[in-house]
Amino acid sequence: MSHQTGIKANETLKKFFSKAKEGKIRLFKVAIEDEQLVLKEQHNEKSNWEKDYDKYVIPLIEENQPCYILYRLDNKTSLGYEWLFISWSPDGAPIRQKMLYASTKATLKQEFGSAQIKEELHGTSLSDITLDGYKKHKKSVAAPAPLSMREEELQELKKTEVRTEISITTKQQTLGGVEFPLTKAATEAIESMASGVYDYIQLRIDIPEETIHVASAGNISLEKLPSKIPTDTARYHLFNFKHTHEGDYTESIVFIYSMPGYNCTVKERMLYSSCKNPLTNSITNLGLTIVKKIEIDSGSELTEQFLLEELYPTNSLHRPKFAKPKGPPGRGPKRMTKNQ
Repeated sequence: MSHQTGIKANETLKKFFSKAKEGKIRLFKVAIEDEQLVLKEQHNEKSNWEKDYDKYVIPLIEENQPCYILYRLDNKTSLGYEWLFISWSPDGAPIRQKMLYASTKATLKQEFGSAQIKEELHGTSLSDITLDGYKKHKKSVAAPAPLSMREEELQELKKTEVRTEISITTKQQTLGGVEFPLTKAATEAIESMASGVYDYIQLRIDIPEETIHVASAGNISLEKLPSKIPTDTARYHLFNFKHTHEGDYTESIVFIYSMPGYNCTVKERMLYSSCKNPLTNSITNLGLTIVKKIEIDSGSELTEQFLLEELYPTNSLHRPKFAKPKGPPGRGPKRMTKNQ
C-alpha cells in the first residue's frame, strides 16, 4: 500500500526525476529528512553500467544509515531506460529507521515510476549490493525453485505419458492417466467378485511389465481387512462392505488405494496414483459397481466407523445450539431494579 507513512518526495526531487529519466544521470541517492524524500547525491553517465557500478554505488553507502539508490542500466525500452532500485537497510541501523524506510519504499517507486524499475535489490551488508552481490542475486532469482514431493511425482509422470507421433494427419495426445492392462487372472477375479464369488481382491502393479496383477482374492471379514494392507508398498483393494444403515442391510463395493506414506519410491507412488482412475474405469466396465473410492496410509484406518462415515458423511453445518448452563441453585429471583 503506497503512502503508508505519508512521506513524499519534495519538489526538488520530483523535478529531478524528469531529468534522470532522460538518460543523463547514472545514479542518485535518496534519503528521508524532515519527513520528506530528498535528493542527496547524483552522478552523471560515464562508462557502461558494469564499470560504473562499484565505483559510484559503494561510496554512497553509510554504515548504519538506510537509504535508497536508483541506478540506471543501459537497456532502453519504449517506456525509457530501465533502472535498478537498491534499498539499503543495514543491520546496525535503528529499528525505527529501518521500519520507516521499508514502509516508504512503495511511495518512492510510485513517484519515480514503477514501470521503469526493472529489478530491486535489498541489502543489509555491503556484500549484498556490490556488483558481485547483484549478479549473485540475479542468479538466485533466475534459478528454479526446489521441487516439492508432489512436483517430483508430476515430473516422473510426464516421462511416462503416452503420446502419439505428430504428423500432418495426426495430433499430439497426452493421456490424463497411465492405463496398464489387467492380466487375465485379474480380469477373471473382478468378474467373479461381480458375480458374488469374492468379497475381497488385492491388485498390484508389475512395474517392469507395466501390467496389473491380482495379488490375492477371497472372502474375509472387516476385522481381517487391516491385516491385508501392506506396510511397505502401495496396493489397490476391492472390498464388499456388508453393513446395516438406518435399519437396512446393505452391501457396498469400496475401492481402497493404500499408500504407506513415503516408504515407496517416487516412481511407485506416481504410477499407483496415475493408474488409479483408468483402473476404476476398467473395473466398472467389467460389471463391478464401485460405490466409494477412498485413500489410506495404513490398514489401522479401516474400521467400521471409518467406512460408514465415508459412505454416509454427516452434515457438519447443522450443529446443535449451545445450551446455556443453569445458574447456581438458591440465588433467588432476578432483580428488576437495584436496591436503593
